[in-house]
Amino acid sequence: MTRTPNAPTFGALLRDLAADRVAVDEVARAARTASPEVARLPAGEVRRQVVLLLTSGLGALERHEDPAGRDFTEARRLGADRAAQGITVAGLLRGVQAGRDRAVELVVRHGRAAGVADEVLLEGLLVIGRYAAAVERAVVDGHRAAERELADGGAAARARLLRRLLLDGPANTPPAELARFGLRPEGRYHCLVATRPDPVRSHALHRQLTRHGGLLAPVEDRLAGLLPRLPGAAPADLLALVAPAQPLERAPAMYTLCLAALRTAAHRRLRGLRRVTDLAGETALAAQPALAELLRGTLLGALDPADEFHRELAATALAWLDHGQRLDQTATALHVHPNTVRYRLRRLREVTGGPPVEEGARCTVPEAIHWWWALRSWLDGRTAAVPGSPGD
Repeated sequence: MTRTPNAPTFGALLRDLAADRVAVDEVARAARTASPEVARLPAGEVRRQVVLLLTSGLGALERHEDPAGRDFTEARRLGADRAAQGITVAGLLRGVQAGRDRAVELVVRHGRAAGVADEVLLEGLLVIGRYAAAVERAVVDGHRAAERELADGGAAARARLLRRLLLDGPANTPPAELARFGLRPEGRYHCLVATRPDPVRSHALHRQLTRHGGLLAPVEDRLAGLLPRLPGAAPADLLALVAPAQPLERAPAMYTLCLAALRTAAHRRLRGLRRVTDLAGETALAAQPALAELLRGTLLGALDPADEFHRELAATALAWLDHGQRLDQTATALHVHPNTVRYRLRRLREVTGGPPVEEGARCTVPEAIHWWWALRSWLDGRTAAVPGSPGD
């Protein structure tokens, strides 16, 4: 291998870049922008990878190493870790290559600014280019080796079975296949659907949720599972919906309900472990966007969405319904005087004809549902009317 003259000069440039947080952030940002899968990783982890690869390249340069003579253990480990986190090799390479390209741009820009000769930059970049190509090959090798290990361990078969049970039910599934993954044909299982977790913590989350057995795997770009017992909790930053335990024959129906409730909960920006039954009303209403549109037009057609005072009236009425039609509790929640709540409700009644606010008057249950749904729909300003309208 040709010895690089002035390697210390070029090496000093790499060392400075590896220690420059702004430069490292630029490289990490390029990787995350190019690959949505890499973007799901914590930003700090991507930055650590950038520093690791830069410093490893610096070492190869200063020791005049031939890339063919290295085993690239760290690069292989990186590939294996990403495979275990569910990141595809294509998504990983998009991030690695985008980061590499940005790093080259920074080397050239900073090198010229520091007065490093172009021929020194060129020769140094050629050395680093050979090193980067070897790193990419090692990343791919590590990823593919990990994929084979995961498949051999049954992860792929587990995911296929879960997908089949949730989408099609257990018909034509041999009892032996269910038993292989700890399920019983006559068993009752809680269906769970969650937003995709942070890839770095996916394995720990899997262990936490399947502590008592069951299946858990990605299905249709979400985390889903069939669990014999309810998990005690879910991470605070994860949203998970769980249905009551049902026979396997009802798994597709429970999965559909969990998906609908997940959309409702996501729209409300809820987090943690939530029961489908706790969101039953809102989820059911969210399935009727056309009816919601008619209802808000009928009850609240006199309100102007662009009028901030009208929006304040609607928000106050919604809070009043949410707090059991109690003026005092509504006032506390809104940080205003009860008389202010009473005034706003009366003004809303003058404009729209309801809901009733006289002393002792209360909405019946059907009236409360109609007004709550109309107000929520109007404040959302969407055809899909209610929190939980389709779309994450």
